[in-house]
Parts: sequence; structure tokens; C-alpha cells
Amino acid sequence: QVQLVESGGGWAQAGGSLRLSCAASGTLFSINAMGWYRQAPGKQRELVAAISSGDMKYYVDSVKGRFTISRDNAKNTVYLQMNSLKPEDTAIYYCNIINYWRLISLNDYWGQGTQVTVSS
Repeated sequence: QVQLVESGGGWAQAGGSLRLSCAASGTLFSINAMGWYRQAPGKQRELVAAISSGDMKYYVDSVKGRFTISRDNAKNTVYLQMNSLKPEDTAIYYCNIINYWRLISLNDYWGQGTQVTVSS
């Protein structure tokens, strides 16, 4: 069974930075593409960044140039470095296994997520 544990969220002022981590178990992490999603109150969950098994990267337009996704296969962990944070980045952030070419999640199980709150 795949387990995903997100951490690193918290409170930041606009313009600040946070680094999120997602530890995965129960899967061959190195062969999986991974994605970071977020869900703001009253909105649908959206994919904000993705990284393939070969380190190709995708970003939604709203975070390009501000967020950086990376992975450490030795630690079965994917990271999201978030800089120049904006209040509209406030959301619960989740990670999941994805199909990189279709940008859709492949795992029905979602972790508990980590809350990010950005104040103006």
C-alpha cells in the first residue's frame, strides 16, 4: 500500500519561502513521476508542479519562476521549494504519484496534506 506523508507547511508572509517535503513508501519511488497538488477553500484540487522519473519538470503558470520541484530517490522524497509566496498560494498541499504525460494522479490514496498559509 502506498503511503504519502507531506510536511513542511506553515505560515509565511507574502514574499517569503517555505519548503515542502513528501515521503513516499510502498512504491518503487524512483520509477514514478510525482506531483504536488494544492486545494484552496472552495476550490478544486489543482496540480501545481510535477517531476518525471527522468527529472523533467512541469509547473502551472501561476507558480512558474517561484516554485521548484525536486526529488531525492535515495530518500524516497519529493520536495517543493516555494519562494516569493503570495496570499493566493494559501492552500492545503498534497503529493501523489502521477502520469507525467497526462498530468493525472494514478493513486486514489491521498495523504493528509500540509497547510500553507500566506498573509499579505
